[in-house]
Amino acid sequence: MSVQIIMRDGVPEYAVLPWDEYQKLVGAQGPSTAVPAAVYSPATLPRFDDLAVIREAKGMSQDALARSAGISPVYLNLIESGERDPGEPIRRALARALEIDGWEQQA
Repeated sequence: MSVQIIMRDGVPEYAVLPWDEYQKLVGAQGPSTAVPAAVYSPATLPRFDDLAVIREAKGMSQDALARSAGISPVYLNLIESGERDPGEPIRRALARALEIDGWEQQA
């Protein structure tokens, strides 16, 4: 496998690999763990207030979720603590990062 590692401040940040190798990795991972939106009804969707609980249940750190959603960890901390109410684009990004399809329609 030919992988290029991109570093930032001496720490690996990205791994770049050929497309066919990426496809093999994705195929080896198996089916997505995302729960289809059809499984949820609006009444059974997790509440956005439960963001920290959901993140922790998925084994994600604040840094990892923030990076996946394209926001700063500080801002994610403010959202999780209830000090900030994110707009729709950030809610959609968090829904995608946490693989909760129904949140995208609610956001």
